[in-house]
Amino acid sequence: MGNGRRVRRMLVGGTVYGWRFGHRHDRVRGYAGCCSTLTLWRAGNRSCLRLLFRPTADRAIADGYFDEGAVVRLSDRKYLNLHEPGSVRALLDEALVRGLFPTTGIVEVDGWPLFDAVKPEGPAP
Repeated sequence: MGNGRRVRRMLVGGTVYGWRFGHRHDRVRGYAGCCSTLTLWRAGNRSCLRLLFRPTADRAIADGYFDEGAVVRLSDRKYLNLHEPGSVRALLDEALVRGLFPTTGIVEVDGWPLFDAVKPEGPAP
């Protein structure tokens, strides 16, 4: 198991971005209230984008069954691991294209639409 607080860095078009995976639990709602997070920021800037991945009837997150960091669309079993730089880069690129990255403050958005953009729905592997 990896450390959820580990900060990683990547270079994109001359800009250094930091990122880290996290997982939250809601003690009241149990599994239905838990959430995997991917937090992204530009080096030297306090603003950040937090992508939230909550489980639904057709979406699963790690929480013990899949690899730590896994987010899965169950209908076709498409998978991303939020610890893998390639997965993070794809989500970051899509967030930048959509103009989601904030200039100030912390912005939290649903990560599933970005997942769908980088992993278009198709037949199960």
